[in-house]
Amino acid sequence: MRKPFLYLLVVLMSVTIAACGGKKGVKDEGASVEDRGVSAAGTGTGVDAYGRPIGTGEAGDLLGRRKVYFEFDSATLDDESRALVEAHANYLVNNPNTTLVLEGHADERGTREYNLALGERRAQTVSDFMGALGVAGNRIQNVSYGEERPESVGHDESAWRLNRRVEILYGN
Repeated sequence: MRKPFLYLLVVLMSVTIAACGGKKGVKDEGASVEDRGVSAAGTGTGVDAYGRPIGTGEAGDLLGRRKVYFEFDSATLDDESRALVEAHANYLVNNPNTTLVLEGHADERGTREYNLALGERRAQTVSDFMGALGVAGNRIQNVSYGEERPESVGHDESAWRLNRRVEILYGN
């Protein structure tokens, strides 16, 4: 039984490497990660050295993105964000031992307390949407950092836009 599975895994890895033109890594916001294989589900989605998903196709490219951005003073997902969260939820449904942490963030405008609450609402929105797509709530942990961990330290809209986010961090 193991030999056919291993054979299938080797074939899928070969096809994935050929489809990528021999590239060994996938870029994610400047960080290189090495493709370590194909999931057992055969979705074409590989994992990096730490078992986190990386993408090799249209849906997989969404898995390579780990930040969900929000409008000012909002915890509502737009269509692009919904597609991103849906791709991660589908990965979690197909990998039932994987957990994640959703880190909610806000820009510097507003009080510290307000921004902590807004970061929590944003993380909860992503968590609720994943739950509606079949991910068990006990596999997701929400954390809010409010304005305390900015992605950009600028004081204008281009910086604030990057700071209004939820980061998707995979566990085991």
